[in-house]
Amino acid sequence: MDVNEERAAWPSGLLGWYVKIIRFLAGISMLAIVSIMIAQVVARYIFNASFIWAEEICRYLLIWQTFLFIGMAYHRGELVAVDVVPLMLRPHARLVLKAIVTIPILVFLCLMAINGYDYATRFGGQIVPAVDFIAMSLIGHGVGLSIFWVYVSVAMGSALLALHMIAAIVIEARDLRAGRADSGLDRIPGA
Repeated sequence: MDVNEERAAWPSGLLGWYVKIIRFLAGISMLAIVSIMIAQVVARYIFNASFIWAEEICRYLLIWQTFLFIGMAYHRGELVAVDVVPLMLRPHARLVLKAIVTIPILVFLCLMAINGYDYATRFGGQIVPAVDFIAMSLIGHGVGLSIFWVYVSVAMGSALLALHMIAAIVIEARDLRAGRADSGLDRIPGA
């Protein structure tokens, strides 16, 4: 199977669905943030009234965006990296260096995921006031959405970034074994 066939095969698998879902969520959440903020600006400056829930909803959406999409940004090479030394190394040495550097980062991400989940469960009894305010306006009572769903984004994002980092090393090792030195997650279609 050559690289083009491999590219065509990936979207039908689990990874392809993951990429499609992440891209869809990115678009929907950005559309929601922009729409809410435009409505807020129009309401405030044209009608001299504002939505008291707009800032809070946008803040929570932005928090989820940051943590949910950081793994995708990593795999696309969009995070800041100091790569002077790795670029001077041969492919095998580059992989070893990447693995060595990745280990403490993975430990940190595991701690973030564990402590993020612990924090979310510990303070999950609080409710999201903005959602309750919207629900009270629409249906007459609050829905009691837990702040857990905001805080758990730290654990989710940390776990996803760790998976992306592990996948990058596995794919690079596989590609080196197959004789392809220009390896990486950049061959995942649609990402």
